[in-house]
Amino acid sequence: MASKAPSSVEPSSTRSPARRTRRTAKGTTRVNDADASRADILAMATREFSEKGLSGARVDSIAERTKINKRMIYYYFGSKEGLYRAVLERSYGHIRMSESAVELDALPPEEALRQLVRHTFDYHSMHPDFVRLVMNENIHQAAHIGELASIKTRNRAVIKQLRTLLDRGVAAGVFRSDIEPVELHMSISALCFYNVSNRYTFSKIFERDMTSSSAVAARREVVVDMIMRWCAADAPRAQRGSSSR
Repeated sequence: MASKAPSSVEPSSTRSPARRTRRTAKGTTRVNDADASRADILAMATREFSEKGLSGARVDSIAERTKINKRMIYYYFGSKEGLYRAVLERSYGHIRMSESAVELDALPPEEALRQLVRHTFDYHSMHPDFVRLVMNENIHQAAHIGELASIKTRNRAVIKQLRTLLDRGVAAGVFRSDIEPVELHMSISALCFYNVSNRYTFSKIFERDMTSSSAVAARREVVVDMIMRWCAADAPRAQRGSSSR
């Protein structure tokens, strides 16, 4: 269908920023158009890769979904593998930015940890594409994610955030002193991840719906409770090795 030509009497207040930019700065318009195209490609590629994996995904399908010429996709990302790595970088960047945005320092340590666990649980529930992408990259033994230095940088920031939170909790006498921030991050991620990655198989095997809003809300609080009990100052210490045979 042919697009409708803009009216000559269109009020300036209703013109999109893209239209205003196009009339005032052609160079800026080209940059904006390129950024918008890349964003569209990455959004559709995220769906394609999460649904079909790296081997099953097709650039032709992504081009059809975005209505962008396949040659332009290769121009922006170089190859299907390059596009896949860009999708991974975007997805990990999004969750790490989301975690960093949680205002932990303004809350008492225990409440800050509860908020972080709830936030992480909700993020996984709301972004099943991210969970499937991580599962797919593990099938490839992290062959692609290891090439993305930005992910390691963002992860270090999250671990530093957890280290600060744990130290505050230890100083306040509410957290154990022997918990490593990487262990805490892994435990939170694992519990939140499983509720999405295995919800269908678990529901079938145990005949228990894990997809309903009530089931998700209940599981969310169970996960919070498990992490809080493990981190509590009076929680039993894990045995690191054993002298018995």
